[in-house]
Amino acid sequence: MLLAIDVGNTNISFGVLEGEALRHHVRCESARSRTADEYAVLVRQMLDLRRVDLARIDSAVIASVVPTLTDTMVGLVERAFGIEPLVVGPGVKTGMSILYENPREVGADRIVNAVAAHEWVKRHPEPAPAREPGGEPGRGGEAGRGDGAAATGVIVVDFGTATTFDCVTPRGEYLGGVIAPGIQISAEALFSRAARLSRVEIALPPRVVGRNPVHSMQSGIVYGYAGLVDGLVGRLRRELGYPCRVIATGGLARLIAPQTEAIEAVDDDLTLTGLRLIYERNAHERGAERGSGPGALPPAARGGGQD
Repeated sequence: MLLAIDVGNTNISFGVLEGEALRHHVRCESARSRTADEYAVLVRQMLDLRRVDLARIDSAVIASVVPTLTDTMVGLVERAFGIEPLVVGPGVKTGMSILYENPREVGADRIVNAVAAHEWVKRHPEPAPAREPGGEPGRGGEAGRGDGAAATGVIVVDFGTATTFDCVTPRGEYLGGVIAPGIQISAEALFSRAARLSRVEIALPPRVVGRNPVHSMQSGIVYGYAGLVDGLVGRLRRELGYPCRVIATGGLARLIAPQTEAIEAVDDDLTLTGLRLIYERNAHERGAERGSGPGALPPAARGGGQD
């Protein structure tokens, strides 16, 4: 089985995958003060609670946007599972050309999401039916699948610490995108700088016109970011000049996406899927380096039954 680790500024996600199936998904805080040994104990305990057979985890891949935690995660994998992880970065085969001015400046999570989104477009060649804001967008893995090549580009909207928009061309090239302040960051700035406004839950208000401070702030946060998404996606599509599908991921995606017109699908596990794909694209070379023969794959990349 493959352990996929996505290190973000706020949370760290750990996914256990068998073939294409995500068997388990756990999270913890991105605590920069923890040591590799502490993380090793924590992760083993979390997976043990899910009754994961830890001995079956034989491969690992890491994407990190927190440099101080990258080596810590490598140490965690080596201590807890006795394996050497693949770290997404320069020199790792992604199968995607990076058209950024300086490819080294692109966050690993953005490339990983782009890889997964391009595969999503190839498997879901038909656009989702048009819907009104407030309708539930489709789940990333539930639509009918096909084997046709991607006929359109794709825009990934990731609602994380920052809200990012990443553009992939129809040829599967990472073009670039947009970085905006995240929803939680913006809300915290509002709460801390406005003396008479207290913290509120980030949730859908009963109507756009708030009739008390709580609903007014919730409306501004939720519908304000929905408007930001629709506005930026519209500008991106006009500038790119070719059709683009739109998929969302991240902690608040399922709250904001239904309020937009642009987002077609939400995939909570998009980053973990991208990590699996990148691991598989590098597995042959890693197998050869380990002395398993030129065509050998580590066991986690050979695939397993799906639920």
